[in-house]
Amino acid sequence: MIADLLPYPAMKDSGVPWLGEVPEHWEAAAVRRYCRVFAGATPSRAVPEYWRGGYIPWLASGDVNLRRITGARQFITEAGYAASSTKWIRSGSLVLALAGQGRTKGMVATVECRTTCNQSLAAIEPSPRRSNYRFLAYYLESRYLDLRALVGDGLRDGLNLQHVRAIATPLPPLPEQAAIVRFLDHADRRIRRYIRAKQKLIKLLEEQKQAIIHRAVTRGLDPNVRLKPSGVEWLGDVPEHWEVASVGELCRYLSYGFTNPMPAADWGPFMLTANDIGDGVVSYESARRTTEDAFDHLLTKKSRPMLGDVLVTKDGTLGRVAVADGRPACINQSIALLRVDADRMLPEFLSFVLRGPLYQERMIQDAGGSTIKHIYITRLAKMKIASPGRNEQSEILANLSNDLRRVELALDNAEREISLLREYRTRLIADVVTGKLDVREAAAHLPHEAEEPAPLDETDAMTDPEEGTADDLDAAPEEVEA
Repeated sequence: MIADLLPYPAMKDSGVPWLGEVPEHWEAAAVRRYCRVFAGATPSRAVPEYWRGGYIPWLASGDVNLRRITGARQFITEAGYAASSTKWIRSGSLVLALAGQGRTKGMVATVECRTTCNQSLAAIEPSPRRSNYRFLAYYLESRYLDLRALVGDGLRDGLNLQHVRAIATPLPPLPEQAAIVRFLDHADRRIRRYIRAKQKLIKLLEEQKQAIIHRAVTRGLDPNVRLKPSGVEWLGDVPEHWEVASVGELCRYLSYGFTNPMPAADWGPFMLTANDIGDGVVSYESARRTTEDAFDHLLTKKSRPMLGDVLVTKDGTLGRVAVADGRPACINQSIALLRVDADRMLPEFLSFVLRGPLYQERMIQDAGGSTIKHIYITRLAKMKIASPGRNEQSEILANLSNDLRRVELALDNAEREISLLREYRTRLIADVVTGKLDVREAAAHLPHEAEEPAPLDETDAMTDPEEGTADDLDAAPEEVEA
């Protein structure tokens, strides 16, 4: 069906660079010509009476990640409403994030309930006589990168209401807007079903990967190996000829990186944080750099990993493990450094042991801290590990590499297919809402489908990890509507 779509027979210049040519019978207008645009406000967090027991729904910028908002996650009281300049937003509107961390700024969501919002959101109430709000939402979604390009990518480089009011938009006839929404909703549901199926496959492959690692680092290659009690309750039985020793006994050195701020540089040694440690890999591409002078003044053992050092994230996302490949780099305090005793342990084997589900679970259980969890070096040093001799470790690693290669290939394929599906969805929406493809005939022949209120793609619905929605930390200054 989608492959059979044709362009409109007659086009005209819209006069707007963003739009280019549009179908001859379409109009174009700035948002301010047919929408009411305003921002909300945040009642003082220092006054409990503005929040405690509230029933007035209130949105923060991170709520745009839901894409379709059918209910609020936070509420304010009547006193909070009266004490701030926030306003009611009617159902059938949009909110666009003026500010926000990560990818939030510039994102749009439809509002399908009566609510209020903070000053980091622009509420957009289209005139029902001229605009289908869901058509406008699709259009603004297609212009996400253009909207972000209006300002910088910094946390405080926020959009404002003037930016939003000036956005040029196409305005097809209302029945045609409804047909476009019907077509895109149908295509969106299909694409998201495909994505969800691929995400389920990825989850199964990740579980298979963990099972392969667990079997290799707890039983070795012989399925009939004789076992003995490890003496450690959570570790259970281990191969009879394996030794059981603590991480501290198997490593010559354990520490963590620098605690004082390091100067940043465009070029120089890598400055690694927990965010740069992935599942078995160091993401040098995303890592910042520091100056040669600052790097040279660091204590070598403490902050400068050597080839073969095992790196473990002790703060942030706990327990991610990788092996340093010898590139000039330093680590901060969020990363633990384990330098193995080469006579007893191969770094790669220790890395796989710590990446296995049994040891991952143990590290999390042993983590300290009342609110924010940390892996403490002293506790990590005491954790028991069962391991064979170096020769058998090498054999296990070779076998493990072959087994995991097939799983990794399947994972890469699934991730690539998801990426292609998302690119296709983005391109399709842009082509349809700007009149590059005529979907009127296709929309008229679509089967009736029940709407799915929540997005099928879990990844798109998730708030960025750094989003501060609860305390509205990313709020932009209040802006008074002209």
